Amino acid sequence: MSDHRQGPVRSEAARIAVLEATARLFATRGYDHMTMEGVAAEAGVSKQTIYRWWPSKGALIADCLLERRLLPDQLTLPDTGDVRADLTSWIATIFRVLDRAGESLLRSLIAAAAENVEVGQRLHASLGMESSLTDRLRSAIDAGELRADAPLAEIGEALVGSLILRALSRQTVDEAGAARFVTAVLGASRA
Repeated sequence: MSDHRQGPVRSEAARIAVLEATARLFATRGYDHMTMEGVAAEAGVSKQTIYRWWPSKGALIADCLLERRLLPDQLTLPDTGDVRADLTSWIATIFRVLDRAGESLLRSLIAAAAENVEVGQRLHASLGMESSLTDRLRSAIDAGELRADAPLAEIGEALVGSLILRALSRQTVDEAGAARFVTAVLGASRA
């Protein structure tokens, strides 16, 4: 009997090995010093195997983020019962992560989304109506913190879009700036 695996089983094992190798290298080397060659060596696959699934380093990183293999704890939106405090903390944390991870990470994700419709759709879904952001905003409606008819998709897109714009323009946001940002998007507190 042969040890040789066939078809999807082998492909899925290689795909997971690549994602895990990417997460390890990202954690130890950072985005800027991570290469596709290094990922291939770490995963024990060829570069061709990587490029079969991911056209660029940005697309590979996007998949790792979407599968919660990168920065899962840092990017999780808290739910303390105070939506404004939660969004403020989340935004400030995102900027701290971007500062540590390197601004080229965000630019690469944007490029990957621009190059590949599927990557863009998956990033939009993860940050939009199918995400913890929308779930958190819905719980704020249930708790009376936001109007019952609050436009959740638009609020989410305004928050994420503004974060992207600030990051691309290399503007940092501290806790106080994040609080002003949340007020600008959600409006003044109802309390």
